[in-house]
Amino acid sequence: MAVESVTTLRRVITGELKSKVDRVWDAFWSGGISNPLEVIEQITYLLFLRRLDDRQILAEKKAVLNSGVIEDPVFMPGEEQELRWSRFKQLDAESMYELFDTRVFKFLQGLGGDGSTYGSHMKNARFTIPTPALLSNVVDMIDGIELTDRDTNGDLYEYLLSKLSTSGTNGQFRTPRHIIDLMVAMTAPKPDDEICDPACGTAGFLVAASEYVRRQHPGVLSDAKQRNHFHESMFHGYDFDSTMLRIGSMNMLQHGVERPDIRYRDSLSEVAGEDTQRYTLILANPPFAGSLDYESTAKDLLKTVKTKKTELLFLALFLKLLKAGGRAAVIVPDGVLFGSSKAHKDLRKALVEEHKLDAVVKLPSGVFKPYAGVSTAILFFTKTGVGGTDDVWFYDVRADGFSLDDKRNPTEANDLPDVLSRWSNRAAEKDRARTEQSFLVPKAEIVEQGYDLSLNRYKEIEYDEVEHRAPLDIIADIETLEAEIAKGLAELKGMLR
Repeated sequence: MAVESVTTLRRVITGELKSKVDRVWDAFWSGGISNPLEVIEQITYLLFLRRLDDRQILAEKKAVLNSGVIEDPVFMPGEEQELRWSRFKQLDAESMYELFDTRVFKFLQGLGGDGSTYGSHMKNARFTIPTPALLSNVVDMIDGIELTDRDTNGDLYEYLLSKLSTSGTNGQFRTPRHIIDLMVAMTAPKPDDEICDPACGTAGFLVAASEYVRRQHPGVLSDAKQRNHFHESMFHGYDFDSTMLRIGSMNMLQHGVERPDIRYRDSLSEVAGEDTQRYTLILANPPFAGSLDYESTAKDLLKTVKTKKTELLFLALFLKLLKAGGRAAVIVPDGVLFGSSKAHKDLRKALVEEHKLDAVVKLPSGVFKPYAGVSTAILFFTKTGVGGTDDVWFYDVRADGFSLDDKRNPTEANDLPDVLSRWSNRAAEKDRARTEQSFLVPKAEIVEQGYDLSLNRYKEIEYDEVEHRAPLDIIADIETLEAEIAKGLAELKGMLR
């Protein structure tokens, strides 16, 4: 993968399409819905309704060419035909609103038989658009957006989700996309991977992984077996927020993954069971939500690490979910690197001694602003069960291409391309001094330091030599200045007599 691509992977919609989306967004705000998450949820329902009708139109065209029978219809003949996008968009505002209020959402709620992950998340769909005028306005605007191209669909939804990054609603915020892209590029997903994010939110990691596989392995969709794996068994995400499950599923759908395994699961409270040792790659930024009670924590995780700290429990979960040889890239708070509790030390020791700890990438503390100024790092490790840690690679990211204050404006300074470049050529890291931004640390030294993984423990700071003048010379200069001041004061005093 080209190094520079970390900063250029994601396209930003511009021009007329961006203006249309902004107008839809503004219509919601001026119409009385100001919660960005709610706006996205309502738009998601509308996009899904349009997609269902598009699917039926395609099936009807195929039926004309074949037997005349519509395969797997979404809308049955009769009254359900009135619920199609192409029909209700022609209604006046009042009639459309009544149809949504009385029938369209009931139809959506009963759509579990659709067979898709997304359909199963529709059972709790809620219609909250407050007025007929707003509904009619938004339907017209969405109808005017061209949605036949997968890239456009994905970019459009990505742009909508970017609105969340300026809101921080309900404490839920997204991992910055350029950080996700870096983690995906460094783990380089392969077509036969089974990829999981056990705290998936809007499914940003899974979307980025799917886009990476499409770009780097373009033949993956031309082989029937691989295509089936890509659409149905490659991507897995859990969350316990039903709104996020809907949004995450739609995000995957809009990026061209037809049946992702996105499902409800309280990852830390439920026994992993059938998912134990199932995945080959975990990408995650789990919530650092403080502590859980032992009673509400899955017993199999407590066997791995006896702690109430969620960030440690998630690490234990990742090790449980990974197959032998599986790899992980996860964001952790700094405390995981140097915490002094027995649980902290035991988990770090397990990563170093029982598995293969590959890298610790220290992130600047402003990466998650404006929501949090927490210091974080990315841990890269491989589950082996038999050890394998040799030299651990450390990188000190000081700039990520954005200012590190609450504004997060774009800046020239950006270490991320260098992170990927050096990671891709770690053989050259052997000779780097500890005063540089990246270096290797032998396992023996980490063991000697009690498995402390904080970068500052191993980094050397180079001080510039400064020559100071002799103290007697400085005193002589002070005496001269004092004599001049005394002389000046005496002259001033004489002038005032």
